[in-house]
Amino acid sequence: MEIIGKLQMILPEQRGESARGPWVRGGFVIETQEQYPRKVCFTLFGEDRVNMVRNIAIGTDIKVFFSIESREFQGRWYTDLRANDVNYFTSAMPQQPQYQQPAQSQYQAPQQMPTSNPNMANNYMQQMPQGQPSVPQNQPIANTNGSIETFADGASEEDLPF
Repeated sequence: MEIIGKLQMILPEQRGESARGPWVRGGFVIETQEQYPRKVCFTLFGEDRVNMVRNIAIGTDIKVFFSIESREFQGRWYTDLRANDVNYFTSAMPQQPQYQQPAQSQYQAPQQMPTSNPNMANNYMQQMPQGQPSVPQNQPIANTNGSIETFADGASEEDLPF
């Protein structure tokens, strides 16, 4: 797990001797920077971990990586937050997304027949391929009198399967 906060205090070190050899325990307190700040106490075991916070100034923003551990002693339970790593934390303000112009499209609009100049329209019509029907196959020919529509290939609405 990890948490970010401002270092509030470094607790005094405790040293001792066990069957395995000498040991050292330390701790520190941070205050979280949330809507409702809370103070959190962490413990450090071992000389290398205690050294992680010795030289950090009070009031510095840090990120703490920790594990939670509980144990029972004489019918009572004790919970420790054991810090595994401590890093300096610099809070960078999130940058506003910058506007990016859309990429240029490779699509080109089809050339339309010019209508403002009749001579240009005639030139355009001359460039069209000859021998093509003026109405594409199976497209209805417009009628305005309400009769059955006929198509360019001679079929009528009555010939349709639906």
